[in-house]
Amino acid sequence: MTRRELDAAGITDPALRAAYTRCRRLNARHGRTYFLATRLLPLERRSAVHALYGFARWADDIVDDLDRHRTPDARDRLLRRLEHGLAGALRAGGGDEPVVRAVAHTADRYAIEHELFADFLSSMRADLTVTEYPTYADLQGYVHGSAAVIGLQMLPVLGTVVPREEAAPHAAALGVAFQLTNFLRDVGEDLDRGRVYLPGDLLAAHGVDRPLLEWSRRTGRRDPRIRAALVAAEAMTREVYRAAQPGIALLDPRVRPCIRTAFTLYGGILDAIAAQDYDVLHHRAVVSRRRRAATAAGGALAVAGARWHARVPRRAVAAAPVAERKETMR
Repeated sequence: MTRRELDAAGITDPALRAAYTRCRRLNARHGRTYFLATRLLPLERRSAVHALYGFARWADDIVDDLDRHRTPDARDRLLRRLEHGLAGALRAGGGDEPVVRAVAHTADRYAIEHELFADFLSSMRADLTVTEYPTYADLQGYVHGSAAVIGLQMLPVLGTVVPREEAAPHAAALGVAFQLTNFLRDVGEDLDRGRVYLPGDLLAAHGVDRPLLEWSRRTGRRDPRIRAALVAAEAMTREVYRAAQPGIALLDPRVRPCIRTAFTLYGGILDAIAAQDYDVLHHRAVVSRRRRAATAAGGALAVAGARWHARVPRRAVAAAPVAERKETMR
């Protein structure tokens, strides 16, 4: 499948093909939900999405490295090296690191604004020193760079049926919705890294603070105040999903099944959190394989329908329901 994707995208240079293949492997290994949805994209666009994901994952792994021997200063140096390499690749093409080479090629091919990468790396750098966000407004500054820009980077690759600026707010909101979902699912794991992403004012409104979260994580015991705060965080996240949803209809019809599938699967993580009664400090909520498969199958049918409508003349499409009715009556 990798070869077909690269051929469809017109990527022929061996080094560049190897770079994109590296990104695809990162996506397949770490982004199960994201990768599953990506497989519903037209073949020629998948490599670009893998490149964007691969770069984001590469940077995220640097800041989340829990190796005791790698200090924050060492991780900062690695992040700055990545930033410097990307800046050079965006200016002149190429790049020594395969992931950087692929994402720079994608940025050039789809005219993705370079500022979006700078904003992303700025938020990644914040993870080296910032361990909590007092208010939702403070968190919004972080998620602009860590998540909203991902949606904006994706938009030129996906394509729209309206001017891009009209779809941009919805694309940004979808990136944020996915990020907030991850924050809610990963409260316990982030706490182990010394971070609390849920806004401090939301937690405080329900009598929750970091020591209470740490106590619950350490002892395995639950507290109704924590549950109430997590319910509120879920409601906040679902509001962002509602803001994002109208943007799906603004995308190229051939990519809508992919984004709708991702929308459904990530929303399913919220459903899984609620189903386990918000016990995210002790159990990681996951969407079942059966549900993922069923959602992906529905997406695949939608892809087939979109391709059929794109190929069949309008008169034939209009006549199809009549033919179906006649066949039913026999």
